[in-house]
Amino acid sequence: MAQPLAVIVGAGPGIGLAAARRFARGGFRVAVLSRPADPLAVYLAELEPLGPALALAADLSRKDGLARALAAVAAWGGAPEVLVYNASAGAQGPAAELDPARLRADLQVNVGSALASAQWALPAMRAAGRGTLLFTGGGLALGPKPGLASACLGKAALRSLALSLAGELAPEGIHAATVTVRGFVQAGTSLAPEHVAEAFWELHGQEKTAWESERTIP
Repeated sequence: MAQPLAVIVGAGPGIGLAAARRFARGGFRVAVLSRPADPLAVYLAELEPLGPALALAADLSRKDGLARALAAVAAWGGAPEVLVYNASAGAQGPAAELDPARLRADLQVNVGSALASAQWALPAMRAAGRGTLLFTGGGLALGPKPGLASACLGKAALRSLALSLAGELAPEGIHAATVTVRGFVQAGTSLAPEHVAEAFWELHGQEKTAWESERTIP
């Protein structure tokens, strides 16, 4: 039997790469989509010793850029058993001065491409009657902070999307969940990337009767 595939969309050097390493150690092939300026060769050097891996650049602010990258993932590894969406964007500034055009661009990364990624993965998951959709949330979704309006709106929308998918897809055997990270990710703390990655791994492995739709850290 072929190794299952985990796709991590938004795989920077923190949570995204940690999630890729965790699923690779768990026996998955991993495909990571990262920002165009990220060092893909460095990411592959970390992942390939653990098993088959693919690293691609993708501009998640553009629908066509995401679509091309996901098509390349499918050509390389087929359909995913797990999709992790970890990308985020957020211009600093108060809500009263937030530029609508910039907000739309940030929302495309924060929730538009999250939805498109999930919709790409869903047909195969539905055909298989199983699969896991995971989203990196943030504490800003629970308590907005002044000066971070765009990020607050993005994380609130992403949380709503994840919880909506969780309720809709559970009867079909598909587990959707968000990991809400309440603080700044920092190595050596309870908010270390490895802790978030382990939460993703545990959520994927849950029995259906114990499925969580949200895990908060810490």
